This record gives sequence, C-alpha cells and structure tokens, in this order.
Amino acid sequence: MTERAQPPQPPQSATEYSATAPARAHGGLTAAEVAERVTRGEVNDVPVRSSRSTADIVRANVLTRFNALIGALFAVILVIGPIQDGLFGFVIVANTGIGIIQELRAKRTLDRLAVVGESRPTVRRDGTATEVHSSEVVLGDLIELGPGDKVIVDGEVAEADGLEVDESLLTGEADPVLKRPGDPVLSGSFVVAGGGAFTATKVGRAAYAAQLAEEASRFTLVDSELRSGISMILKYVTWMMVPTAVGLVLSHLFTLNMAGDDAVRRMVAGIVPMIPEGLVLLTSVAFAIGVIRLGRRQCLVQELPAIEGLARVDVVCLDKTGTLTEGGMDVSELRPLHGADEEYVRQVLGALGECDPRPNASLQAVIDAYPADDGWRCTESLPFSSARKYSGASLNGPDGESSTWLLGAPDVLLPDGDGTFAETDDLNSRGLRVLLLARAEREPADPAVTEHLTPTALVVLAQRLRADAPDTLRYFAEQRVRTKVLSGDNAVSVGAVAAGLGLPGAQHPVDARRLPAEPEALAGALEDGTVFGRVTPQQKRSMVTALQSRGHHVAMTGDGVNDVLALKDADIGVAMGSGSEATRAVAQIVLLDNSFAALPAVVAEGRRVIGNITRVATLFLTKTVYSVLLALLVACWQIPYPYLPRHLTLLSTLTIGVPAFFLALAPNKERARPHFVRRVMRYAIPSGLITGAAAFAMYLLARSHYSGPGALRSETSVATLTLFLTALWVLAIIARPYTWWRIGLVLAMGAGFLVVLVIPWLQSFFQLRLVGTA
Repeated sequence: MTERAQPPQPPQSATEYSATAPARAHGGLTAAEVAERVTRGEVNDVPVRSSRSTADIVRANVLTRFNALIGALFAVILVIGPIQDGLFGFVIVANTGIGIIQELRAKRTLDRLAVVGESRPTVRRDGTATEVHSSEVVLGDLIELGPGDKVIVDGEVAEADGLEVDESLLTGEADPVLKRPGDPVLSGSFVVAGGGAFTATKVGRAAYAAQLAEEASRFTLVDSELRSGISMILKYVTWMMVPTAVGLVLSHLFTLNMAGDDAVRRMVAGIVPMIPEGLVLLTSVAFAIGVIRLGRRQCLVQELPAIEGLARVDVVCLDKTGTLTEGGMDVSELRPLHGADEEYVRQVLGALGECDPRPNASLQAVIDAYPADDGWRCTESLPFSSARKYSGASLNGPDGESSTWLLGAPDVLLPDGDGTFAETDDLNSRGLRVLLLARAEREPADPAVTEHLTPTALVVLAQRLRADAPDTLRYFAEQRVRTKVLSGDNAVSVGAVAAGLGLPGAQHPVDARRLPAEPEALAGALEDGTVFGRVTPQQKRSMVTALQSRGHHVAMTGDGVNDVLALKDADIGVAMGSGSEATRAVAQIVLLDNSFAALPAVVAEGRRVIGNITRVATLFLTKTVYSVLLALLVACWQIPYPYLPRHLTLLSTLTIGVPAFFLALAPNKERARPHFVRRVMRYAIPSGLITGAAAFAMYLLARSHYSGPGALRSETSVATLTLFLTALWVLAIIARPYTWWRIGLVLAMGAGFLVVLVIPWLQSFFQLRLVGTA
C-alpha cells in the first residue's frame, strides 16, 4: 500500500471551511452565501493559463546571451561606423520581432482553445444544479460528481451512490477508493464509478495538488529532445567562440598593428558569424506556427513538446469506443433467454436505466430504447465500473416482488463453458456489442454477487463506426506507425470492428485476461498482437509501460476515465474534447472536435518541425564551424581577417537567413529520428571545414596575386565570392529533395549575390569589387 501524500500547508491568506459553518448538504449554498464568500475572497482563485504571459514571451526572445553579445558588438560599430558594417544588428532586431509576433499569435490561439476545453464543474446552489467555471467555485459549495469528473478542490463527501474515486495520480495507489458521506476527497483525483456530491473545504492555493490543472494546460517550451539538443549545441559553441575571439582580438591589435577602426571592424566580423543567432528564433517560430496550424484544426496542444513527441511515436494505442467508433450506440436487438418474457425484460431494463443518473454509452442506448415504466423502484444500485465490466441494482416491481439484476459483459458474468457463449460469439464476430441481463441471488454490493446468476436476456448493441477511421489507420500504416487497439469490450467484437476498418492483424484478437502479468512476457505478446479486448484500466497502463520497455515511443488515445492512467504514463496522451475531465487534464493534446482524423495532422506537424529544424540547424552550425576555422587560421598565419561585418551579413542573409526561414516552414513528411545533435554535427562539421578551408585557400592565393594600396579590398572580394559559392553549395545539398520552389530558392539566392556584384552602388556599399580577370 502506497503511503498517502500529505497536502501542502496553505498560505496565510487561505481560508478553510469551518466545521461550525452552516451546512446545506443537499440544497447547496444560497446566492447570498455565495456573494458573501466572494466578497471575503474565498474563491477558487488558482490562475489557470494556457500559455506564457506576454512579458515572458518578450523577455525570452529579447534577453538572451547571444542578443546581449551581438548588441554590444552592434554598439561598437555604431560608434566607429560605417552603418553598413552594423547591418547584423538590424537583422537581429527584425528576427527577434518576428519571434515575438509568432509566439504571441500562438498564445492567442492557445488561450482561445483553452477556454473551449475548460472543465466546468456542476455546483448545487439554491437547490439547483448549475455549471460554473472552476474559478467561480467558492468555499462551502456543494459540487456534484459523476464518472470521469475530476475533483477540482478538496472537500468532504456529502452524498454518495456507489462513489469510487481514483487517487492514483496523487498517491500511486492503483485501486479505486469507495467513498462514503463524511470521507475526504482530494483535488487531482477523479471518479471512476458511481456518483455523489461533496462540500468544498479547501479552495484556491490551499487545495491539495491545486496546480495540477494549471500545469496540465500550460504552454511550455522545454523538455524536448530538439530544444535540449539546441541548448547543448549553443553551450559548445560558446566554449569554442570565447578563446577564438580572444585570439582574433589579440592578433589584430598587437601583432598586425592595424589602424584602430579597421582592426575593430575586422574583429567584429570574425566574432559575429560564430553566433548561430537565428537558430533558437527559428525553432520557436516553427513550434509557434505548428501550434497555430493545429489550432485551426481544433487541436489544443497543452504541452508544446507534444508536437515533437507525437512525431517520434512509432506505436499508437487506441481505445475503440470514441476513437474507432463514435460515442453513441443503438440497441439493434433484444434476445430473451430460457423462455423469459420479453415485455418483462423490457421493464427491467428500463428500471435499471433509471437507477443510474449518469449512464455510460451502453446504458444510455438501453435507456433510449426502453423508457422506464411506473411502478418500479430502485432500492440499491451498483454503478458501472471499467474494472468490473458490469452494473447492477436491486428493484421492487409493481407486484412488490424484490429482485437483483446485473447488466454487463457476458464473458465476465457467465462461467466458462456456458451454452450462451455460442450465441454471443456469433454476435461479437459481426462487430456487435452484447450485454447480458442476468438475475442474481445476492445484493449488488456483495463481492460474490456474480455467483449463481440466471441469464435472462442478451441486449445487442450496434456501434457507430467513425467514417474517417479507415483513412487514419491507413495513414499510420503508410508511415510505419504500428496501431494497437486496447479495449475493455469483448475481444472478438473489437477485432471484428477493427477488421472492418481495414486494420492489419485485427483478425486475431487477444483476450487480455489471458495475457501474462510479467512485463517482459507481456511486451512480447504486445509485439505480436494488434487487437486486445477485456483490457482493464490497470492493464492498459502496464501495456504502455511494456511497450516503452522495448524502446517504443507510445501514444495513447482515449476519452473515458478508464484511459486516464495509460494516458498519464504514455509518451504522448491524446484525449477527445468530449471525454471526461480527468482525461483532458492529463493529456498533452486534446482533440476538441473529437475527430480521430486530426491525429495525422498532428504527426505531420511534428515531423515538419523536427525535420526542418534539423536542416536549419545544419545551415547555422556550418557557418559557426567555418567562422571558427577562419578565425583560427587568420590568428595562426598572423594576417588580417578577410571580411568586414557587412560581407558576412550579406552572405548569412543569402545562404542562411532567408533560405532557413522558408525551409523551416516547408512541408516535411520524413519520420523523426533520435540523436538530433549527432546527426546535425555529422554534416555541419565537415561542410563547415570544407567551406572555411576553401575560402581561406583562395584568400591566401589572392594575397600572393594582389599588391598595392587596394590589395586588401581585392583580397576580401575574392574571399567573399569563394565563401558565397561554397556556402551556396551547402545550401543546395541541404535543400534536397528538390521541388520547383526549392530549386527556385537556391537560384534566387545566387541571383541576389549577382545583383550586388553588377550594380555599382551596391558594389560600393558592400565594398565588393573583383579586380582583373575573373
């Protein structure tokens, strides 16, 4: 038994519900009492925000160590002039502005979607149940609970009807806890079965795990392989840059004895290109635009790395109900057993439906088909539980006879070898869902209630298949993402549904009750199978863990409370917008329009971000490598640095800045691969060394050819042309595979440099003049 975590101590300003306060257990607070508590500040005032504040966004984009370094060098150039050598400073201002604007757009998108997906608890005030915002709950409110509802504040149970609460997200204890009036409930837990109401005793920051909902829906830019890899690269770049820059400074000032202004300009030119200033910016822009694009598809990305994470997924675990099928069902047939009277069975089903104030989809179909008749009275009820796979009730009929009935899965309620299985198996093989109505000899709450049952009728339910499910399953198959269906329903029925949707391997469904409990053996069974039925909530969690143990990146989708634990443990949790509050709280992505077909768009967006940032990072780091190499070679040869800041600003704009912006936002379906840093550096280092060596060799050749007062300018022009051509070659390789616009992009950059060479005033502005025979 896991020891229960202790609630944190509330701040001094927090107030708790006094035991002596007037209790209105069934009617709730009056409007006057609510107004009084609001006036006293006794409200659930935990700030829930879906994104960083505007100030945080501006600060994150402006106050960086590289911006500080470039800003200092820009200030130096502004003092000594000319302004064309300070162009790099204006480029940084423009880039930072673009980053801020895009993140603010993403923030607005997230804020709007978060309002749509916000949970709205039901409180009872003046005897009337009303939905309110979480922030409008006050101390002493009576909050109603049903299956899948999340407990948003701490409280004390006032009413309970088979109320079972899962506190595993707080305590680690897997088994649901049966709650009775007077028992405490903690915020962050959720209801798995039954219903009831509780009185709020701690609200706001005083409540246990009060930050859970806030953290689950906060826009983040951390904890991703992509961003951590870029941070590692920037750290190494800083280590290389500092000693190289120091050597360059000492060489120009003390060894070459250049004129002060010219020496400073050449030093700045050597230092600035070492900084991959646009890399972080374009990463943020790519993520932000991804959020905006997904927002248009009604996908709420609650944690930004989820875009990247889903692109790395190679196994998607689906829950059948709400994912492959729509939430609703229809009763297609009623089959009385052993001569049972059909009209009597209809009355019993109607009475059972009336016993549950919050029916699941199966029971709702029964309620719609068989309305309750007068004369039946419920004396005791047992709500449906995903772990039990059945519900029940004790009823008093019109004739005064008392009876106990169970409604649930035939293969759970009936003993092995029962003759009814032949009939149910035939129905399940056609993709139909079958419920057994059985009469019991014991009370519903008796642990042995399923013993000695009398099968009375089969209720056949037709499931509504999602029209978009086949295309989505086909997409995952084409992208080499394996699909596993984990359902609590009968395995044969689930297999028939999945096979009808074209899922490979669905013809051999597996009953999860026969799976091994040992993790390694379970992982092996999961590798072999595709469809698994009769999966318990705890088994779903174990299955996710077993797949992860084999090195898989696992995404879990679901909408029911039985999916919460698996969603929490999966690498990426995807919840349906109409799902329970608990699933939406723990998922990283919420599909607000409940469309399973939106998942390919999320995967594609993640792949676009990762693939394109890998390309862009290679471009930026190639420049860093050749800049460091040139600075080292210049310092060793004791010769002037061949470039002015304006030359490298021009080259960076044409071979990196403009192309990188287009490449970062281009379509990209390449599957995400691990080891981001290794893959980027494996190309950036050799390409940077070749580019830098070629430029330096031509610079030395030009120094041996030119002489006289204008020699350095001519040597710089030759070195600039060489560096541009080699950097353009690197761009042409990274831009592959070629499409018409990628070829056009490379040619346009070449044409841009040609324009600078042939227009006289641009030649003068950039000090580029090729002397002699080309």
